[in-house]
Amino acid sequence: MEAAREQSFNHPGCTVHVIETEKYKTNTVIIKLKAPLERETITMRALLPHVLQAGTENAPSATAFRSALDDLYGATFFADSAKKGDGHVLTFTIEVANETFLHGESDLFDQALSVMSDVLFRPFLKEGVFPEKTVMQEKRSLQQRIRSIYDDKTRYASMKLVEEMYKDDPYALSAGGILEDVEPITSAALYDYYRKTLAGDTIDIFVIGDVKAAEAAAKIEAHFPFEKRTAFFQKKSASTQVTDVRVIHETQQINQGKLTIGCRTSVTYADPQFAALQVFNGVFGGFAHSKLFMNVREKESLAYYAASRLDSHKGFLMMLAGIDQKNYDKTVKIMNEQLDDMKEGRITDLEMDQTKALLKNQLKESSDTARGMVELLYHNIAAGVDRPIETLIEEIDAVTKEETAAAAKTVVVDTVYFLSGKEERE
Repeated sequence: MEAAREQSFNHPGCTVHVIETEKYKTNTVIIKLKAPLERETITMRALLPHVLQAGTENAPSATAFRSALDDLYGATFFADSAKKGDGHVLTFTIEVANETFLHGESDLFDQALSVMSDVLFRPFLKEGVFPEKTVMQEKRSLQQRIRSIYDDKTRYASMKLVEEMYKDDPYALSAGGILEDVEPITSAALYDYYRKTLAGDTIDIFVIGDVKAAEAAAKIEAHFPFEKRTAFFQKKSASTQVTDVRVIHETQQINQGKLTIGCRTSVTYADPQFAALQVFNGVFGGFAHSKLFMNVREKESLAYYAASRLDSHKGFLMMLAGIDQKNYDKTVKIMNEQLDDMKEGRITDLEMDQTKALLKNQLKESSDTARGMVELLYHNIAAGVDRPIETLIEEIDAVTKEETAAAAKTVVVDTVYFLSGKEERE
């Protein structure tokens, strides 16, 4: 089987990336629309994909839309929204069987493109706007999704940390929207925003499968007539100097305390130091053999979980642990000690080898699926760099302990947020 080949085509209003590969029995089309994170639009933007997939001109209800997918040999379609640094990205995905495996089918890929095009360009409208009933229904669902974060205390604590740490920064906003902003959204306002999104977002379209690149790109251009626009370029976030560590305690009726510690780093995805930062995060808290997991959970039995997560498009690192209130001081102390150990280069050969093996394995596993491959490619596009998966694997392999320690030295603790039970605090 030949290796996947990628070619990009600049069309008016969008860039098309075609990945020719015989690896999959399906052809996948993924459309990503990116705009800046903004308080005024974030909730409409979180609502929009759900309204768009609730019905099109040719399939005017959710049931009719599902039936249209079933007619395409059970094609799958889904849409969501997520943060990418200071960008808010809407993703629309359709996956359809490769017609070479089906006898007598010749235009399945075209039909899938028609369905996708209908979602974006021909939504079902009433009196020139989205149907009131659909918008009301999807608003209720969105409210439930936002409220569900409050019930999931680990997610809630992570969200609160980001809100506190990035108070005056768009990054504080949640890609899922803001609860009090859902109710005021009208069908007309949402439709108006939809028109602006189509006209102004930075759009990347990915085609992955057993296709011919130029042919697939021509089909995309025919089905998706986006207007020419000025691309939104994501500025690199300025790394704020941390003077004092802020500590925030919140109490609720909960059994297990949630500790989250936010750190800033000047290293982001576009930096040459990125591979070293990845290795640092893996050794520090990314895996089950990491320093946080081994020292906080295994050795001291202080936490139900202990880990670190990295948003490499923002230069944001979060340490997190589920602990009892009485273990707060000791846990914070040990977490800070592990970070100091990393900065001093107290890292074993085994920690380096295990981390590199797991990071490389993650990358290879991601590139084994069409959606995973697109996510890896989109990291490059969002960061404005050209770093193929093979190159990143080589860079990870070459990272030394000294380089890992140097990456650790860029990490500075900014904010500690602790959510604990009321009885414990009293």
